[in-house]
Amino acid sequence: MTLFSSYRLGGLTLPNRVVMAPMTRVRAAAGGLATPSMATYYAQRATAGLIVSEGVQPSLIGQSNPGTPGLHTDEQVAAWRPVTAAVHANGGRIFAQLMHGGRVSHPETIGTRPVGPSAVAAVGDVFTPSGPQPAPVPRALETAEVPEHAESYGAAARRAVDAGFDGVELHGANGYLISQFLSSNGNLRSDRYGGSVANRIRFAVEAVSATVEAVGADRTGIRLSPGGGFWGVEEHDALQLHTALLTELARLEVAYVHLEATIGDDVLRDLRRAWPGTLVMNPVFPMGPKQTERADADRWLGLGADLISFGRGFIANPDLVERLRTGLPVAPVDEATYYQGGDAGYLTYPAYQHAA
Repeated sequence: MTLFSSYRLGGLTLPNRVVMAPMTRVRAAAGGLATPSMATYYAQRATAGLIVSEGVQPSLIGQSNPGTPGLHTDEQVAAWRPVTAAVHANGGRIFAQLMHGGRVSHPETIGTRPVGPSAVAAVGDVFTPSGPQPAPVPRALETAEVPEHAESYGAAARRAVDAGFDGVELHGANGYLISQFLSSNGNLRSDRYGGSVANRIRFAVEAVSATVEAVGADRTGIRLSPGGGFWGVEEHDALQLHTALLTELARLEVAYVHLEATIGDDVLRDLRRAWPGTLVMNPVFPMGPKQTERADADRWLGLGADLISFGRGFIANPDLVERLRTGLPVAPVDEATYYQGGDAGYLTYPAYQHAA
């Protein structure tokens, strides 16, 4: 078994074990609509065993950044169909990442005060239409309101499948809403969603359950960042917390768990043992200076991962799978173009040019 062996994931046969990780690119049109450029971008990368899209908001209040796409209106569904069709026409498979920002948002972006488990602001500046601003204190959700936000993932998953996606990945990582409920400092609730480990995982389990009910377990994955610390989120009991969560996810028989290398290898190996299903591993710290290399992938395949996700490498290398397979150099990425909009630094990276 190698990075280039095929793999059965739910109802899909992946031709290799390379996953294109979700990456925010803020290229959507007004109204959260996907664009023809987005169709080209994803289709260029369809040789990945699986593509996971950029974060897609499941509701307007769930939008974190300006310029991100949604899956909560009929117009958004219609706009995504050419994207998924282009990926499929090139022989690819694509899941939509469903991302509710929770407190990592701003009234200028969503037109109202962001919500979160508790009235505790994220640490750092958030993107807004007028530039970076300090994260605001969110409105703490009432107990009766929490289920509708869990259900929003299921509703968006239905729309994703209607738009042609092969499945969805819930963004339970990096300090966004699911991660906020898991945290020990962003979730100060005293109701059934806060306090104990069993209570802090409840929102994640309800969101996944709603999604499984909507589109089926074999179309449902989740991304987690144990102990990651993004946006000021802390987890004082990361191993216990995530072991408990994985136990519940195993009962739901979801298609995969996507772990980020945000904690020590010893904890990650324990979590691998706690999870009986498909493991997607992102082998390097997501915001660190290092990009995932072939050696990182091979190491984690040896440690029990089934699939390996590559993020930044896919931005500048639409043919990343072939470069990894043949040992060709991986082109560097221009970080200045990550979020600038337009096609430069988006559609302008070529496949490897062999000398004549």
